[in-house]
Amino acid sequence: MTKTMKIAALALAAGFIALPFTAFAQTAPKTAAAPKAADPALVDAYVKATFGKAPPEWQERIVPDETLKTCNAFHNNVPSKEADAIVKRELAKVVYPADGKFLGDWKEGRKVANNGRGGQFSDPPGTVAGGNCYACHQLEKSEVSYGTLGPSLTNYGKDRKYAPDEIKNAFTKIYDSQAVFACSSMPRFGANKVLDEKQIKDLVALLFDPESPVNK
Repeated sequence: MTKTMKIAALALAAGFIALPFTAFAQTAPKTAAAPKAADPALVDAYVKATFGKAPPEWQERIVPDETLKTCNAFHNNVPSKEADAIVKRELAKVVYPADGKFLGDWKEGRKVANNGRGGQFSDPPGTVAGGNCYACHQLEKSEVSYGTLGPSLTNYGKDRKYAPDEIKNAFTKIYDSQAVFACSSMPRFGANKVLDEKQIKDLVALLFDPESPVNK
């Protein structure tokens, strides 16, 4: 191969090697475009389509109430005025026990806390819903598998001196969490009829009975 041909071959090879990088430099955007906000109407249509086979009563559940609409509008970071309005509105939904007693059976409450069934339109008739509390909280020190979305509840009653006002507050929080903290991530178990009064009483007992493993 002549010297001229070698130079030409090297130049051609260099061109092929540099070509992809040159093309990338020409086509790469100078600045990343900000993502567009999702169209609310498109999101609503998608959600409705997802639950398209659900019974009519379930279709109603996917429509946000006034509280959820407010929380969504502020991405759960609501100003004080809106937060106060939410707490006042949700507190009005709480139905306290007619007998004035908030403590049930902690052993039954332990079952409710460990039960993750219910809340699905495919549930067979007679399915008893649970609180699935371990999905977000640690309740017993011996528990090795639990979620951390919510705080640990170990020693819950002991740390609060088993005070009556704290017991009532716990009932309120389980019945309707937003009656205590606006835009709380915790489900509104009583207000949304996930748990009945007895189940909520049993959960309160799990938190406050001195013999409960929560307080050991």
